[in-house]
Amino acid sequence: MVKHIVILVTSSVMLVLFAGCKPESAKQPQVQPQKTEILKSEPPKVEMPKIALPEPEPNQAEPNEAESAKVEPDDVEPTKTEPPKVEPQKEKSTKVEPIEVKPLGKVVFHEKCAAILNEFVNDKGMVNYNMLRRNKPELNKLLDEFARLDSKEYKSWPKEDRIAFWINAYNIKMLKVIVDNYPIESSRMLRILWGPDSIRHIDRSIGGIWKSKFIVMDEEFTLSEIERRIFQKEFNEPRVFLAISLASLSGPPLHNEPYSGRKLNKQFDKQVRKFLSSPRAFRIDRENNIVYLSSLLKSTWHGNAFIDKYGKDKKFKDQQPAVRAVLNFISNYISKKDVSYLELENYTVKYLGYDWTISDSS
Repeated sequence: MVKHIVILVTSSVMLVLFAGCKPESAKQPQVQPQKTEILKSEPPKVEMPKIALPEPEPNQAEPNEAESAKVEPDDVEPTKTEPPKVEPQKEKSTKVEPIEVKPLGKVVFHEKCAAILNEFVNDKGMVNYNMLRRNKPELNKLLDEFARLDSKEYKSWPKEDRIAFWINAYNIKMLKVIVDNYPIESSRMLRILWGPDSIRHIDRSIGGIWKSKFIVMDEEFTLSEIERRIFQKEFNEPRVFLAISLASLSGPPLHNEPYSGRKLNKQFDKQVRKFLSSPRAFRIDRENNIVYLSSLLKSTWHGNAFIDKYGKDKKFKDQQPAVRAVLNFISNYISKKDVSYLELENYTVKYLGYDWTISDSS
């Protein structure tokens, strides 16, 4: 009996203990879900910033990448700009090489005349024939250069270089003719008639200066033939007649540098202005209303050569074609005051007497 009572009491205690443990264990699961719910609720709060944070991060990274991309070209461009600085030099050298073959070759040929012109001709166009006579071998050697020039090379040149070539050839040949007959010798009678230093004595003694023959590109020419065949017919450039030397005081002053195609127009302009600035070439007598022009500009000399290019202007209608053309031409090179006089005033055109005295500075 007692044994049963003990068993009953023990069982009751066990039940009480078991019942008391269940509520505690039940409370724990209820707390754990709350904790898990808090953990689950927190991540959304954390994930939202994380979602917001990644958005600015790419935006910040992109500018950084763009900036780095911009910086990289900036860093590369200086290195690229340096090669271009070298490349233009290479391009220049490559451009010079063809010019050396043709364009610069022409300039080099023209410059062959520079030594003689610079040394023996002063800035007024006067020649030291006494000193030049002592250097005749150099003059002969230069004329040989004109004789040996390949006509194929000449034909490949631009028009301006070909014109310059013939002006230089003409002027060098004129120097040679005078030097070969210097000092001037003449009879007493002709000295009285022409003066002791007139090149007409040379012209008479050799049978005509402008008939003197010389070789150019393996072909025979005279000075007269160059004027007629080359300057008038081939090029039709009247300004050359104020650039070629006549070795005399009334003629165009000899330019003390060779003519060249690359600056031919500037040389022509300078030469024409220099020629017209001389009272032997152009002057106006306002008191007597007379305009004096060089005899070179007569229609019987070179005046007609200006008609084609300068005779179409409607000004100076009351003048003859050659005179009208010459007046139009010189109007480009004289003062505005003189141009105004030529265009508005009544005057007579007369030609100056020609002075054949040698242009010698010896």
